[in-house]
Amino acid sequence: MTGRSSFHFFEDVWDVVKLIPAGKVTSYGAIASYLGSKQSSRMVGFAMNASHTRKDSIPAHRVVNRNGLLTGKHHFGEPDLMQKKLESEGILVKNDQIVDFSNHFWDPMIELSL
Repeated sequence: MTGRSSFHFFEDVWDVVKLIPAGKVTSYGAIASYLGSKQSSRMVGFAMNASHTRKDSIPAHRVVNRNGLLTGKHHFGEPDLMQKKLESEGILVKNDQIVDFSNHFWDPMIELSL
């Protein structure tokens, strides 16, 4: 992420997240890798937290940790809002973890490659 401001990185993250289709999820690390900053998964998490203050809609509920855990759920205002949003898209969640994670995983390196 050298040479780029956090704001620009956040904008890049949000642009990727907007492309995740309903019924799919990706991970903080997958987004960081796609953006060429593999070690910046934590910054992706910060971008997801900051997305809640934006006027446009960022589907932050579709970004989870590498094991499918809803680690960002406490940023959604109410405890089960992230889970409710995912379940409304057909994704089953048990004990804060996506069931059958690999079948719901959307990899930007594959899906957005030219």
